[in-house]
Amino acid sequence: MAFDYGTKRIGIAVTDPMQIIATGLDTVHPKDIVEFIKKYLLTEQVEAFIIGEPRQMDGTPSESLPHVKGFSTILKKAFPNVPQFWVDERFTSKLAHQTIMESGLKKSDRRNKDRVDAIAATIILQYYMEQHRL
Repeated sequence: MAFDYGTKRIGIAVTDPMQIIATGLDTVHPKDIVEFIKKYLLTEQVEAFIIGEPRQMDGTPSESLPHVKGFSTILKKAFPNVPQFWVDERFTSKLAHQTIMESGLKKSDRRNKDRVDAIAATIILQYYMEQHRL
């Protein structure tokens, strides 16, 4: 399960049991994330949390990194047995916007920020899976 953390929305993506392809799952307000994950875990297995690590173009930490670290701490407390891995999320929002532009969606649908966040989480998860294939 991957997360594109934002203070207003968290994009969430998951993969199939064979870990072949990442898919956008949903977008959730940060205050609702623990309950959302608990409910999800009632029916699905999660091997790890993949968290997008916000960085500046030069690789230095982004100003939003403390928020993401706080989110990570919340996940560790609520789900101590689920390992966490971090992935550089530079360019994921840009790639998400580009993906939406190329999808042929109507202009009003392309402005949907929830969709962008879920696609960004999907890109984060897909990148992680590609880097860790055997």
